[in-house]
Amino acid sequence: METSVATYASAVHSFSELIRDVPENRWNAPGLGEWDLRSLVGHTSRSLTTVATYLDSPADTEDIASPEQYYVHVKELTSVLGQDEILERGRRAGVDLGADPAASVDALSNAVLERLGSGEDRLIRVIGGSGMRLHSYLPTRTFELAVHGLDIAAAAGVPFALPDDVLMETTLLAARIAVALGDGATVLSALTGRTSLPGGYSVV
Repeated sequence: METSVATYASAVHSFSELIRDVPENRWNAPGLGEWDLRSLVGHTSRSLTTVATYLDSPADTEDIASPEQYYVHVKELTSVLGQDEILERGRRAGVDLGADPAASVDALSNAVLERLGSGEDRLIRVIGGSGMRLHSYLPTRTFELAVHGLDIAAAAGVPFALPDDVLMETTLLAARIAVALGDGATVLSALTGRTSLPGGYSVV
């Protein structure tokens, strides 16, 4: 199986296991920013549903050639559309998880992995109508599951360790996004102890 497909599957399994550990009394607790925990989990679960949706949305051209270019593209879209739509989608996705969010996440996880199958590479249509290869898109979903998995674990107060393959791919992608955004030297200097990152800096 293609590495990006296998790593995505690893991230999906670890996310499902994490959600099963969320205490019942924490779902309405603070999650991240303006989201409560349910909304944060709902937002993260979109890394399952969008893959299933995009597999049924073929594209004719490859407009985005890499995962890091995808994040540059998303930043540009967000600067135009604002954060409100993202926040509301997360809230709606959280509500859609229903009375048993863990069971819903399990069902979504099983469904997307079954739909993905061996993950034959193909051109799919992603956010903004741009065409992208499946094997380039999946690392962006692994990234979301990993980063928000850590957010969820912190908000829920439960232990969580990312699988090694997920952590490796996600950390490398974060560095590549920084380079694509023109911040490579700044991040390299910080990682090697020469300087500190600017307050609030983020590659996403």
